[in-house]
Amino acid sequence: MITAMILVNVERALLQNVMDEILAVDGIVEVHSVVGEYDLAAVARVESNQQLSMIIADKMCSQIKGITHTKTLVSLGSQFKYDADAAYGIK
Repeated sequence: MITAMILVNVERALLQNVMDEILAVDGIVEVHSVVGEYDLAAVARVESNQQLSMIIADKMCSQIKGITHTKTLVSLGSQFKYDADAAYGIK
């Protein structure tokens, strides 16, 4: 499983629409409105780098109106206080 955090800059007037559209993308499990250099932080949990690439290049950057810039951070390892596999439905 590949986990990535996708930081997103958005046209302010379209913020809620962009959040809704990002959350509807298969592989996106969370979207957070954040303070700072970026407007949103989306969390993707996918099976392959190809699926992550499709989310970023094909869906977010090409099909969602209002996104002006993205930056992707790929997790190299994770620690959780809970059973992450059960929480995300991984067998």
